[in-house]
Amino acid sequence: MMHARDSAGREIDAIVQLPDGGWAAFEVKLGATQEIVESAAASLLRFASQVTNPPTSLTVITSSGPSYCRPDGVNVVGFGALAP
Repeated sequence: MMHARDSAGREIDAIVQLPDGGWAAFEVKLGATQEIVESAAASLLRFASQVTNPPTSLTVITSSGPSYCRPDGVNVVGFGALAP
């Protein structure tokens, strides 16, 4: 796992590279308000639009709340859904 920041200051909290060369990008947020999710999703989408090899998945991990897929394809996952 790694993180990334480009020359324009856009950053991704975590990147997981898959064995087939694909990758997934994650933003981790302590809050779970709609504004926080919107900002994190916009950041992921901006970063992904600037690379030549687009990610296979974009995910915002929040401190709480429901897990769902937004209409723009960004996944939102409440931290509690990551544990058994």
